Amino acid sequence: MYELLESINSPEDLRKLSRKELLELARQLRAFLISSVAQTGGHLSSNLGVVELTIALHYVFNTPEDRVVWDVGHQTYPHKILTGRREAMSGLRKPGGIAGFPRRDESIYDTFGTGHSSTSISAALGMAVAAQKTGSNRHSIAIIGDGAMTAGMAFEALNNAGAMDANLLVILNDNDMSISPNVGALTNYLAKLLSGPLYTSMRRSGEKVLGVVPPVREFAKRAEEHVKGMVTPGTLFEEFGFNYIGPIDGHDIDVLITTLRNIRELKGPQFLHIATQKGHGYRPAEDNPGKFHGVGKFDPSNGCSIAQGSAKTYTQVFSDWLVDMARQDERLIGVTPAMCDGSGLNAFAEQFPDRFYDVGIAEQHALTFAAGMACDGLKPVVAIYSTFLQRAYDQFIHDIALQNLPVMFAIDRAGLVGADGPTHAGSFDLSYLRCIPNIIIMTPSDENECRQMLYTAYQHQGPSAVRYPRGGGPGAIIHETMQSLPIGKGIVRRSGKRIAILAFGSLLTPALEAAEVLDATVADMRFVKPLDRALVEALANSHELLVTVEENAVMGGAGAAIMEALQAMGLNIPVLCLGLPDTFIEHGIHETMLAECGLNATGIISAIEKRLTK
Repeated sequence: MYELLESINSPEDLRKLSRKELLELARQLRAFLISSVAQTGGHLSSNLGVVELTIALHYVFNTPEDRVVWDVGHQTYPHKILTGRREAMSGLRKPGGIAGFPRRDESIYDTFGTGHSSTSISAALGMAVAAQKTGSNRHSIAIIGDGAMTAGMAFEALNNAGAMDANLLVILNDNDMSISPNVGALTNYLAKLLSGPLYTSMRRSGEKVLGVVPPVREFAKRAEEHVKGMVTPGTLFEEFGFNYIGPIDGHDIDVLITTLRNIRELKGPQFLHIATQKGHGYRPAEDNPGKFHGVGKFDPSNGCSIAQGSAKTYTQVFSDWLVDMARQDERLIGVTPAMCDGSGLNAFAEQFPDRFYDVGIAEQHALTFAAGMACDGLKPVVAIYSTFLQRAYDQFIHDIALQNLPVMFAIDRAGLVGADGPTHAGSFDLSYLRCIPNIIIMTPSDENECRQMLYTAYQHQGPSAVRYPRGGGPGAIIHETMQSLPIGKGIVRRSGKRIAILAFGSLLTPALEAAEVLDATVADMRFVKPLDRALVEALANSHELLVTVEENAVMGGAGAAIMEALQAMGLNIPVLCLGLPDTFIEHGIHETMLAECGLNATGIISAIEKRLTK
């Protein structure tokens, strides 16, 4: 079934094929992708959409000498398969297996590690400048999706690149179906013409002739731009200083290869606009590309998911709460930076479309946009992943906290995230948030606590954050009635002797399991800020050892907050801080990852017994 694909172990093998064989290779590669991801889970729609582009890039350019930088990286499975990792796809995103994103330490063909969006143009520009400085003739290519182009960083890089003379090619992979009418024989022909040597030489000659008469030259330049603008949306990128080409059909290998070969001979910044279809070649993914963006295991014959369990996740708890709260308060506004589905805003968006704002991949804008609404009486709720909130840290401090505005944050994917690995782990939010004045930070230990904390945060008249992990909790009964929790107050869940375990959030369950063995006290601290200092003081005065447990980096985290409080109170008691180690933790199964970090019941018991021995 994959005879031709199995003969490709590197791009050098690929370059030996005929154009006709490339068409068959694309068919086999697409079929292999569907079969492989059905077994492992992962990103599918985006990868199906770039099969032909990936083949064409490795066919035309001399990779890895030529640098290809993939934005975000969730569309690099075809790239991995064609660069010697076909057999390794069975271990995709599994412990010890290959990553779901490009990794420099995984392959020489992965020129830049990615996971967050909109970094490709900046990185590729840096590589193009490095080639200039070292006298190399290698090419630098950035592939960026239409969604990633909404981020300010992409436009910052375009602005910088257009003012340089570096040999950079930016490929915009546009899978928005609204531009499909522009893709056809006319635009494909136009793109070939605009990228070819005849047009380029005529343009240069015309510039020299018209250069002696500046007004005529300016008129000619504007006329060219407007003629292009009648057929293509390229005027914007021309203004940035790029030579714009496209849009072309991103699933036509012949057009792609011809255009890329022409562009390869051009100097300076080039911009190629291609149109693709997410999920191309697999009907279930074509019909529902959002569902197949990131999938678990599924049946490739019909696209139906293989059940992974039916327990309600924290994301679903947030989704239900948001709809319920919106019914009570018409001031509530939902904001997300391109994570509507992942953050659980779909139901809210359907029921309250005029109060829902997906601002695209623009985390900085999302926060300041929310701040502006909060200034004038609205109650914005920003739903965002912990790892993506990092990108808007200045806006959090300067635009929200400094002005003490009532913006609420529902921080999803806090802690380790399993198969998505270190680029998406929410390992640092407690550390980087708790040092900010005016904020309250809550860590729910189960599903009902999450619902009540969301309500508590919403009532607060200042910045607030509820951070919760990916997946489900211990299965607590969720009370429909909502009530505010006392701010900054924890609760003792188990009384014991000698040892007091202070648990923050999701690790309360293993802390209680460990406490049963050790006969320890367990406090559900609930709040990281403000900290329940009275409870900390009482536990310190009645126990011999305090143990903090959190799914966050130990450095600067909740445990550090406990030690700071003890020092301020002048209390001298041994403290053992358990949390994520000072390293980036590789992808794997969430439960196994926690165990390896010593954050399951067995690990907590072992760490405490070791400290008691000392």
